[in-house]
Amino acid sequence: MRFEVRDGLFRYPGGERIVLDHISLSLEPGSVLAILGPNGAGKTTLLRCMLGFLKWDEGCSVVDGTPVGQMSPKKFWKRVSYVPQIRQAPAAYTVEEMILLGRAGEVGSFSSPKERDLAAADAAIKQTNLESIRHCSCARLSGGEYQMVLIARALASEPEMIVMDEPESNLDFRNQLLVLDLISQLSHEGMICVFNTHYPAHALRWAGKALMLSKDGGYRFGDSRRIVTEKSISECFGVSAIIGSLETGGGTYPDVIPVGIEDAGVPPVQGDDNVIAGISILLENTENAGLLNRVLHEYADCLIGRMGVPYRPADVHVIHPVPLPRDEFVFHPLRRADVSDLRRGIVLANGIRDRKSGIDVSGCSAACQ
Repeated sequence: MRFEVRDGLFRYPGGERIVLDHISLSLEPGSVLAILGPNGAGKTTLLRCMLGFLKWDEGCSVVDGTPVGQMSPKKFWKRVSYVPQIRQAPAAYTVEEMILLGRAGEVGSFSSPKERDLAAADAAIKQTNLESIRHCSCARLSGGEYQMVLIARALASEPEMIVMDEPESNLDFRNQLLVLDLISQLSHEGMICVFNTHYPAHALRWAGKALMLSKDGGYRFGDSRRIVTEKSISECFGVSAIIGSLETGGGTYPDVIPVGIEDAGVPPVQGDDNVIAGISILLENTENAGLLNRVLHEYADCLIGRMGVPYRPADVHVIHPVPLPRDEFVFHPLRRADVSDLRRGIVLANGIRDRKSGIDVSGCSAACQ
């Protein structure tokens, strides 16, 4: 399946403001698209236009070369499923019954679900790990559980494309991960996945493509790492942000940290400006920790302070110096522009060795905070 939006323009009836201005995008099997933008930019409106709930004023949505408006609803919804934002769960249905509703397009008005329908619902229940609550009333579920039920209902129709409106909103960390990991799993199985989100870090980690809307109707579309940038966040959200990576034993994960509102009278930090940076340094043995502390002692007049503690379970030492923002200080190469690369912190060790003490503290790793 190939899904496209071709030059789509939309304004609400009676309104002059263009909400979506000549948007074009293309998605292939296995694509994951994250749609971002400030409140009121038209994220949900875009989904509704893509799916035919709202009619484009110009342009169209296209499935395998056929405009959605020329497809029968039954044919379209056999290939595409939609998960709306969470609302109050109906008390009348159990989890299993709610998921069976995803087979409504295959079951006649006066017919009962057939074996194939029951099997599809059962597969969706297992795929979303809902076996333990399949007979529970939907009214008794938590928000995260009910969100997974809505996704399972969409999957029960066996679609080629699933569209989700803010699927991770109002969920705790665990349920956010369950939903987002499921999106990743579905894409690996060849399904097209589209979701709205308020979290740029989720777009960077889980979506190969991103579409960022601005309130003037404009947009950016392309690979997530090219679209979700500090500059685009500044221009679309009016917020200064730092994009970096967090290194753990399990891997490296992207993160986006908002640091200020740009129209609040606080001038944005420029890439060449010196700023106060806390630097956390991890050392694997006591000898390296001692060497580094000797170096830092030489620069005591340039530090706001420093703290060092051993973390015995991992047999590492954590040293956290905070430098003064002075031009002549050895840390001056470590500027805001470098924060996106955590490994840049190694400049600390090299700079100290070359500039003053001559002590070799190579082999330590450091991360900006």
